[in-house]
Amino acid sequence: MKIVKFKEKNANYDCPPPCTINADLRYPASAHTPKLCRVLTGDMGIERQYFERSLTESRKRASFIEHITAGAKSEPHSHAGGEEILVLSGTFSDESGDYPEGWYIRTPPTSSHTHFAQTDCTLLIKQGQFARFDRKSVRLDTSCANANWEVGPHGIKTLRLHKSLYEHVALASWPAGLKIDPTRFVGGLEIYVLSGRFVDEFGDHKAGDWLRIPAGHEHQPRAIEDSKLYIKTGHLLANTAGQTQVPSGRA
Repeated sequence: MKIVKFKEKNANYDCPPPCTINADLRYPASAHTPKLCRVLTGDMGIERQYFERSLTESRKRASFIEHITAGAKSEPHSHAGGEEILVLSGTFSDESGDYPEGWYIRTPPTSSHTHFAQTDCTLLIKQGQFARFDRKSVRLDTSCANANWEVGPHGIKTLRLHKSLYEHVALASWPAGLKIDPTRFVGGLEIYVLSGRFVDEFGDHKAGDWLRIPAGHEHQPRAIEDSKLYIKTGHLLANTAGQTQVPSGRA
């Protein structure tokens, strides 16, 4: 695993290239986590692997895997564009509590916190991507026995994480052998593979893979193995159309 040794300054993003990664939302993009270099952030013991990152918009946008070493702690910070977290392993903590593997957290725009970990933990994080008027805070344990998984056609199971006028976020379970007819996503589609494997017109996707499909494009996946996925839809239409957004600090 390659380590990029530089610090990100929270306000000015004074760092070497590439400061922009998969930033044009009009085009498909993908990444495989094991092949991504780790970036040392300005907080000791916290590293990131970026899927997408844009510093040229009025609001900073980023999606990445964050690795926090046991005992590490961030500086207090805010996210003017909001922050979304799915705990992939270990236990993540902030002032509001401790969140073990499986917790989904939405921190609305303009809120602030300090995050830390008592054990090594890994997070899927999306920053600066809340719709302008989305102020809903979410704390949801997706691994609890009474999580509200809905069973749909062909054995598909879905657990809703967040729904608004601007986006839908869910976990999905696809059984091996599932074939989904071509579906056009007017507001775009984003997938992170938590486990399993599926194929589509963009390639072969395994655990740790990230895929972004632009607004208006079709998607026709086929599950090779039982697969568990993080799925977000609808959010790329507003961003592509240049929705008015507020400036951000950290991303």
